[in-house]
Amino acid sequence: MLNNRCTNYLNLPAALDSMAFFGGTGSSGESFFRNPIGLDYDYQPKLVKYRENEMKQIAAAMRPLFQKRSGRNVFVYGPSGVGKTVAVRNLLQELEQETDDIALFYINCWKNDTTFKILLEMCSVIGYKFTQNKRGDELFDIVKKDINKKSAVIVLDEVDKIDDVDFLYNVIEEVFNKSLILITNHKGWVAELDTRIKSRLTAEILEFRPYNLTETRGVLQQRMEFVFAPGVWEDTAFESVVQKSFGMQDIRSGLYLMKEAANTAEERNSGKITAADFAAAMKKLEEFSIKNTDELEDETRFILNIIKKNSGKKIGEIYEAYKEAGGSMVYKTFQRRVTKLEDDHFIATEKVVGGSEGSTTMIKFGQEKKLTEF
Repeated sequence: MLNNRCTNYLNLPAALDSMAFFGGTGSSGESFFRNPIGLDYDYQPKLVKYRENEMKQIAAAMRPLFQKRSGRNVFVYGPSGVGKTVAVRNLLQELEQETDDIALFYINCWKNDTTFKILLEMCSVIGYKFTQNKRGDELFDIVKKDINKKSAVIVLDEVDKIDDVDFLYNVIEEVFNKSLILITNHKGWVAELDTRIKSRLTAEILEFRPYNLTETRGVLQQRMEFVFAPGVWEDTAFESVVQKSFGMQDIRSGLYLMKEAANTAEERNSGKITAADFAAAMKKLEEFSIKNTDELEDETRFILNIIKKNSGKKIGEIYEAYKEAGGSMVYKTFQRRVTKLEDDHFIATEKVVGGSEGSTTMIKFGQEKKLTEF
C-alpha cells in the first residue's frame, strides 16, 4: 500500500510540478539553518559565555590530578537552563585533548538512576564489555582497579536522581586520585546526604545563577550567529525571544523559540523570521517541555500518571495513591521525582503554609501559570 502511494506521487503529471512537496524554503529557496545542531539542548559550544569564573573554579579543583594527586570535589547547583552541564562538559572536552592520564566519566543520572546503571556506563567508558551476569560490587571492583591506575574526573549530572547514594561513599573511600563533580538543580540535596558521606565528600559549593538580561541576549546571539544565515532574523523578533527566555530564566526555552519561529518562517516561504513567526512559536510554547512524556523513565511516567489522576491534591495524598497503585519508592525519592517533573514543566506545585497540618505542597497536573505569561 505504501509503495503504491509513493508511485502515485512520484508520477504526478507535469502540469502539477508546481505543487512540490519538498520545495525550497525561504524566498531564495535556501534554508535559514546553517548549523541546526546549535539549537540542540546538548550542543557544546566552543566558548561558554559568561561562565568563565565558574569554569575556572571547577578546573582548579581538577588541576591536582595532573600531578597524580587527588583533586577536590565540587557540588554545582542552579536552576535548569543556566549552563551547568554545558560548562562542565566543555571542561571535559578540554581535558580529553590535554591528557590521556585522566579517565573522564560523564553520567546522566536521570537516565542512569541506580548504582548498577552507573557502573555499566563506567564500564563502557573504560572499554570493559564482559558485564553480563556480574553483580554491582564486581563491576565496581573492575572500574576501581582501572581508575586507580591513573586519575579520574567523575561527573554525576542530575545527581539528585540517584536512588542509592551509597555509591558515592564507595567512590570517595576506594577511588584514590579523583575529582567528583556533582550537578543538580537543588541546593538542598547535599544537605540531605547521609552524614558519613557528606563529611567525607567535603565538596566546594558552586552556584550557577540565572543569566541576567544582557547575558541572556549574548548567549542567544552567539547561537543565532552560529545556527542561522546572516540577516534572516528581524531585530524585533529576536529581541522578543531574548525577553521571553530571560523572563523564564531558561536558555533552553529561548533555543526552542528560535527553532520553532524559524521553522514557521520556512513553512510560509518567508525571506525573514518575523514577529509573526515568534508569535506562532509562542503558541507552541504553551505545550512545551524540555522532555516529552515518551522520554521519561518508566517509574517517573508512572508517578506523572498518578498525579494526573489526583491533580490538585496534597503531595502526601498523592504519595499514598502512588503506594496504593504499587509504587515502591520511599517518600524522599518520590519527592525528588516530583520536583524534577516540575522543573521540566509537566506539573505545577504550590506551597501552602499554615493550617491544621502545617506547611504542605499542592500538586497540579500541567502548569498553573502558562509559559506565555512569563
